[in-house]
Amino acid sequence: MSNAPNGIDEPELRPLLSARFIYRVTAVVVVLAALTAAIAFAGRWFGENLALAGHTASREPYDIFIGQDHLRLPANMIRFEAQRATSIVGRVDVYLTWPSLEGYSDENRNLFNDVDAPENLIFLQISQSTMSRDMSGRVEPIYKQVFDGTPSPGPNGLLLHATKAASSYAGEVFYTAERTGQAPYVVRCLKSDAQTISTSADCQRDIHAGKDLVVLYRFANKLLPQWKEIDHAITAFIKSRIVP
Repeated sequence: MSNAPNGIDEPELRPLLSARFIYRVTAVVVVLAALTAAIAFAGRWFGENLALAGHTASREPYDIFIGQDHLRLPANMIRFEAQRATSIVGRVDVYLTWPSLEGYSDENRNLFNDVDAPENLIFLQISQSTMSRDMSGRVEPIYKQVFDGTPSPGPNGLLLHATKAASSYAGEVFYTAERTGQAPYVVRCLKSDAQTISTSADCQRDIHAGKDLVVLYRFANKLLPQWKEIDHAITAFIKSRIVP
């Protein structure tokens, strides 16, 4: 087969796959492979972080200074990522499993993500005290003024107090109990009935701790029968986390 006149190749005589074409195809394949790998990596990263939903299983300890008090807390007990650092702050938010009082881990992640079982967790806000009395100390001077009518029996020895409709506590109830050698126990809860959906913030109580701390803790009203155990456990937990 002879060459065409003037040395110009006829189209049918050129290679079916030119070097330039092969280079372009190879480049496209490489780019697509890189994109596929990047998407797969991003998908795994996003999936893992979505599953964590702001939680961390890290137990790295952080020193938290609030007023005159020094706390040492592991990262997996600190609720918000922005607070996971050694720092001087006005407040730190903590969440714990109940009854084991553990932070987030791969083994117990279902307890932190199950919105249908709020009784699995207790939430704490630890801050510098701004009041001379904690909730137990406010029963006589404040809360009794808004109690309405005769109290009725509550769970595990508690007394339920309705509140006056015109007060700032309308829509809430108080539970109290006398304690030997201690100030009375008192906790505020949202009104509830059999149809009410329980949340992890149904009830709240604050206590003084350390040199100048107030610890406000919240829990589901399903845990009211365990009020003694919860109050004792939270007090002991804070004491164990204060650095002398």
